[in-house]
Amino acid sequence: MSDTFYITTPIYYVNDMPHIGHIYTTVMADAFARYQRLKGKKVTFLTGTDEHGQKIEKAASSQGIRPIELADRVVARYHDLWKLLNISHDDFIRTSEDRHKKAVAAIIERITAAGDIYKGEYEGWYDSRDEAFVPDSQVKDGVDTESGNPVERLSESSYFFRLSAFQDRLLEWYRANPECIRPKSRYNEVLRFVEGGLKDLSISRTSLSWGVPYPGDEDHVVYVWLDALTNYISALGFGSDDETRYDEFWPASLHLVGKDILRFHCVYWPAFLMSAGLPLPDQVFGHGWWLQDDAKMSKSVGNVVRPDHLIHRFGADALRFFVAREMSFGQDANFSDEAFLERYNADLANSLGNTASRTTAMMTRYLGGLVPQPTDEGPVPEAAAVAVEKYIQHMDALEPNRALEAAWQLLATIDVFLQERQPWNLAKNGDDGKAELDSVLYAALEGLRIASILAEPFIPGIAAELRAQLGAGELPLDMNGATRWGGLPAGTRLGEAQPLFPRVDIKAYLKEAEQENEKKAEAAAIAAGDLITIDDFAKVKLKVGLVKSAEPVPKSKKLMKVMVDIGEGEPRQLVAGIGERYSPADLVGRRIVVVANLQPTKLMGVESRGMLLAASIDGAPYLLSADDEVPPGTGVK
Repeated sequence: MSDTFYITTPIYYVNDMPHIGHIYTTVMADAFARYQRLKGKKVTFLTGTDEHGQKIEKAASSQGIRPIELADRVVARYHDLWKLLNISHDDFIRTSEDRHKKAVAAIIERITAAGDIYKGEYEGWYDSRDEAFVPDSQVKDGVDTESGNPVERLSESSYFFRLSAFQDRLLEWYRANPECIRPKSRYNEVLRFVEGGLKDLSISRTSLSWGVPYPGDEDHVVYVWLDALTNYISALGFGSDDETRYDEFWPASLHLVGKDILRFHCVYWPAFLMSAGLPLPDQVFGHGWWLQDDAKMSKSVGNVVRPDHLIHRFGADALRFFVAREMSFGQDANFSDEAFLERYNADLANSLGNTASRTTAMMTRYLGGLVPQPTDEGPVPEAAAVAVEKYIQHMDALEPNRALEAAWQLLATIDVFLQERQPWNLAKNGDDGKAELDSVLYAALEGLRIASILAEPFIPGIAAELRAQLGAGELPLDMNGATRWGGLPAGTRLGEAQPLFPRVDIKAYLKEAEQENEKKAEAAAIAAGDLITIDDFAKVKLKVGLVKSAEPVPKSKKLMKVMVDIGEGEPRQLVAGIGERYSPADLVGRRIVVVANLQPTKLMGVESRGMLLAASIDGAPYLLSADDEVPPGTGVK
């Protein structure tokens, strides 16, 4: 078995700020990396950003800046967020870096030498959101029926990769390595796709300039997925003068990706590597999506969750724990503040926090804060051994939620044990109860120490704080000897006890959050009353909009989410405090006036990309309307 472990996240697009989907993938990769380090492996954990392609070029243009300026801005946000979430990555790759561009050129040279690239003309439907061409059979009314994304017809000169020539080799690899794609449902999905036949793949573009120049032909830039996927070896120094790290860590032990980009990682990427004569990754795992109201999160729909408020209010470890424990790895799960708070109170405040605080308080009160002689009496030592065994089994099987379940079963055993043995009553018996009191409290302390090691990959900050409170802060930390019973030595003095996870009043918190969001919504709807110049007014872009759909924002009495056609091809989402006067039926089909260039904001977690105009009488909104013959998108002056 190899003594190295190389784990990667996808590299994230820089056309928008990070959200819960990025957080989830990165936190899970971090947990697996930390676990492998506890097992004694030499680990490289890679994450980074995908900075090339059409949609990044468009996003930068819409903001009046260069693509690299947009990339720098978003990358800084990723660095800040990963620091806040205590992500322990060893490298952060950017596709705009020279080391990456060298690797892209190197892999193309290998594929070209193998005879698997040719030049031709390409015409087809292109999905700029996913940076992928879509089969004609998958397009209806200008929309990709599989993803729901709009597509455009492109025709241009292109270099092609002979993907069709790799169908049999890919199928042979899948069947010889049934664990190379997980979970099994994703494996079957990829297998069916490849069995259906493969077409050659366009790997260059001439209609954009923001990308890696194609080697030997500067009229072309490298197709973004060949560019992006190469990051997994460019970060290791492939194509450079020193390929030591590439030789040591490649092939990757685990590519962790969202299920929506499975095809790129399980079809394109291994085919590129086969052609280049390079080893294939050991495993690709396609995890599920975080949903909101049972719908996939989408920037265009406006239901993307960026849970900054939860991190700042409850700490990074609380969010890390929630996403790891709540989602069955590989399946979808719903994200909500209510689910977070319920899990926080039940698992963190009660099972972990309360058990730890009770134990350390009794240790201080009855034993002066000094650890008694080790003992292996009672049910806790066996429960700890079972927890460690199941935890390792589930982590090795990439079942983190079940691994945490095993660890928390140990905490439940400790809690029941304390209830049954009642150390507070044993302390009343003086010397007669001293031996049993020592035994009970040692079992609770040692069980908590072992539980803290199992929790370490998921909540590293709190796990370290708990060990410090137990007097175990300087003890070995690994998945080998450190998880054996009896590691906490007698005479150790406990550290200062502090609440790990104070319990939260869920109803009060949600009410406070709703009131705060209502205030923001009302403030956003109030127009400034100061005099302005004609130049100031000219900065405001007013357009006629046709309401296509409307629905109330959950948990709000006033807010209404409205999708409005303002002549952009795709409806614009607005959120307005008009729900007490207008129903969805009142709004659909109505022509309204919209501020089209207002900076996007979030109201109760729902993004609003503009503002509709309304008169206000005693606080009640009265929408401004346009005549029916005025087309959507018409400017208002």
